[in-house]
Amino acid sequence: MKETLRSLYRGNSIRSRGFRFAILAFDIVTIVFFIVSSLMDDHLWIYIVDAIIGLVILADLTARWWIAERKSRFFMETTTWADIVVIITLFLPALVESFLFLRVVRALRLLRSYRVLKDLREEFSYFRRNEETIQSAVNLGVFVFVMTALVYVVQVNTNPQINNYVDALYFTVTALTTTGFGDITLTDTSGRILSVLIMVFGVALFLRLIQTIFRPARVVHDCPDCGLHRHDADAIHCKHCGRVLNIASDGVDA
Repeated sequence: MKETLRSLYRGNSIRSRGFRFAILAFDIVTIVFFIVSSLMDDHLWIYIVDAIIGLVILADLTARWWIAERKSRFFMETTTWADIVVIITLFLPALVESFLFLRVVRALRLLRSYRVLKDLREEFSYFRRNEETIQSAVNLGVFVFVMTALVYVVQVNTNPQINNYVDALYFTVTALTTTGFGDITLTDTSGRILSVLIMVFGVALFLRLIQTIFRPARVVHDCPDCGLHRHDADAIHCKHCGRVLNIASDGVDA
């Protein structure tokens, strides 16, 4: 059983890759559900879905702990604690109602697994050519989701302008882009601190995304002489040391 799980999580077979892609799809679907359900009134079916998602995440966490070679190191990983926090909010929503926004930390798992990144590189040429842009976009999206949730939970009971997740998302995006329409503002101390965090860290991520979009496409290939990691897609020589390179190509223009 242990070897089967290790194969699914770390193997190179078609079944193993399909399993990891299924987990990635599950992560995306759960994040969307957490956001959409925050806009709805409480219903029994939402709690049932929460419980099912919690069981799946718990099973995944347990399996990864079981096959971990160094279990103490396993509990030092960010994704491990993100899963633990999400599980608590799913199974004990009444006790941690003020912290339900922490469910979106599930987004921290997206593209954080080296094995998933390796699978995506091998299976999709588009991902190989645009990996840096995709990674930047995911990081920006995770930041927006987390900060929006934080704005919502901190302001929903004190700020009459923040009534739902969409209001919080609207404010976060306007602050991130420094548009600042002024129809929604955070006037208390905690709100102003949040605004500063969104603008300082968010703008940095946003500029990083824009930079990677307009930067000429590069490929990852370690130069055997100087170790330069990224090169132009059509490079024949290393720009740093002049070494002749043999960069693998699938024949698709970058």
